[in-house]
This record gives sequence, C-alpha cells and structure tokens, in this order.
Amino acid sequence: MSNKIFSISSAFVLGASFAVADVPKVAVDIAPVHSLVSKVMNGLGKPNLIIPAEASPHEYQLRPSEAKALQEAKLVFWIGEDLTPWLEKGLSTLAKDATITTLLKADGIELLDFREGALFEAHDHSDHDDHDDHDDHDDHDHDKHKKKDDHDDHDDHDDHDHGKHNKKDDHDDHDDHDDHDHGKHKKKDDHDDHDDHAGHEGHDHGEHDPHAWLSPGIAKVWLNLIAAKLSEVDPSNASTYFSNASSANKDLDSLSDEINKILDPIRKEKFVVFHDAYQYFEKHFNISASGAISLGDASDPSPARLKEIKERVEKEDIHCVLAEPQYNEGLVKAVIEGTHANNAVIDPLGVSLEIGPNLYDKLIRNLAINLSNCF
Repeated sequence: MSNKIFSISSAFVLGASFAVADVPKVAVDIAPVHSLVSKVMNGLGKPNLIIPAEASPHEYQLRPSEAKALQEAKLVFWIGEDLTPWLEKGLSTLAKDATITTLLKADGIELLDFREGALFEAHDHSDHDDHDDHDDHDDHDHDKHKKKDDHDDHDDHDDHDHGKHNKKDDHDDHDDHDDHDHGKHKKKDDHDDHDDHAGHEGHDHGEHDPHAWLSPGIAKVWLNLIAAKLSEVDPSNASTYFSNASSANKDLDSLSDEINKILDPIRKEKFVVFHDAYQYFEKHFNISASGAISLGDASDPSPARLKEIKERVEKEDIHCVLAEPQYNEGLVKAVIEGTHANNAVIDPLGVSLEIGPNLYDKLIRNLAINLSNCF
C-alpha cells in the first residue's frame, strides 16, 4: 500500500514538473510590462525582466544574465524601439529564435506624438474618457497611426527606421547617450535652447511618445495580446492565460474608477511635469499638464526653457511641479523657487516598487495619489 502511495505521489510530482517545464520562457523589457505579463502568467510561470526599474530604458548595457534570458526566451514582449532603440539589434541577435511582440504596434491603440516646446495646450475637459477600455483613443485629435498585424512581430523591429536613431553595434549603443548613466543625468551645456522647439532634438526617443503603458486603457489591450501570444506557443494553458487577462482587465476598470475619484477634486488644476512622459495617463484620465521642465528624459533643459517654465508657473499661479526619482531634483527646485508651487515625486517606471504582478496597479495608483497630494 505504501509503495502504491509513493508511486502515485511520485507521478503527481513528476507530472507537475513537466507542466511547469512546458510553460514558455518569457523575457520583457521594463518593469510595468513585466507586471502585465506576470498577471497573465500568474499561477503558471514568471517572466524575466531585462531592464531594471532603476535604470534608464533609453539606454542600458545588458548584464550576462539578462542577455542569457533573451537567448533562452521563446517569447519577448517589449515596448519598441521608440523607447529602447539600443535593444533592437540585441533582439535580432540574442533573441533570433523567439517570437517578439512590439507592444506599440498592437492593434487597437493610438500612438501620440511628442508635444513640442516647454508649454502645452490644455486638453478639453468636457467629458471623461476614463474607462472606455481601449476605445478611449477614439476621441483624440492626434494623427492616427495604423498598426500592423502583430503576428509578424518577430520581424517588425527590423522594418521601420524612419525618424529613428542611426544604430551602432549592439551593446555599444549606450555610448551614443553620454548624458545618461543608467538612469542618471550627466549635465550638458544647453546653450542650444532653440532646439527645444525645433523638431524633437534633445529627445533620445523615436518617432512617437513611447510611454503608452501609463494608460490603463492601452494596458487592457496589451493584456489580451499577451494572453493570445502566450496561448499560441502554449495552447494547453490558453484558458488560464485568457482567464488571467480577463480578471486583470476587470481590475484595471476598478482601478480607473478609483483613480478618477482621486483626481476629480484636482482635475482642472494646473501642474508641470519633469519630462513629457505622461500624456497617455493625462488623456485616459482627462487631465492636462501645463508643461514639462525637460523635453526628454535623456537631456537637461536649457536655461531658456527653465525660464519659460518658471514664468508660466508664476503667471498662471501653478501649484504643483512634479519631479521623478531618477533625475535632477535641483531643476525642480529652481523652477518653484520664489513661487507658490509645491513639488512631489512621481515615478513612471516603478523604481521603488516590488517587481511582479502588483507593480502596475500600484504604479498607476501612486501617480494619481502623489499628483493629488501635490495640491
């Protein structure tokens, strides 16, 4: 009898180990995407994070363990080269056998262009587009960006180079961005302040604003896409992937309701952000930043731009200027000095949060809470 029990137990353990082994290895670029993929894989496996939350996604030199994770991955989810131009060639070499999904190319989302200049035009607050799922992009006036079929994602990082960086050899790319040191600013001479208004010079980004993960509506689209991609390579667990995605989508609806209540008292208040990374969040929750201290998060603002922002803060009696944990807090202090403005820290990447399925919701909630508390 005991031998039979042992055999049954052994078979159960062995079967469980095979089930775990069947779950595909997955690699993702940044912590918020890692969180979304973790939600979909919950109970089956965990994805590998390639870029630590405290590092700048715009440039990063992969460690051996991260390169190995890409080499072993069967699936890779990344925002796209608009956020991580240096990673494009790495994916084509290290992850050449993986199915690569570029989330910015997902059907059902609208990509936004970068806003030019230090000062922004206000959005129309006539109604909320808060929980219209991914349909929240329908009422925006930006140029529409037609998406490709995401089933060709493993090739799509090779087929568009317009407006993009001129690439160097794989991991030497971070040398192109000497003003960054894994998320920290190195100060430059910013006498070319007119560049802030000419095209997108000063950005180390690509053609579109890549910070789309800050819209829960877009995150919902991505959750369904992630479930579909996982199910293609792991059909035996498809029901779990889609069930997890459905549950996560409902959670994001509840999160949006919660955040709208947090933001309602300050919805028409004016605020300034450190760099222009929040317009997807602004659009989803129908709020508007008045300007950004820095055009991009890979370069310091010019003295002229700082002066322009400070003048708006003073003239329009703006009460909130937002900093970020990775960047020069002294620039924010320079803007609010002698004004009535408060400052607070908001984090678009989850620097201080625990990596995992709960990070995304905490990230979005903290944005709203810290913005509200700033007033």
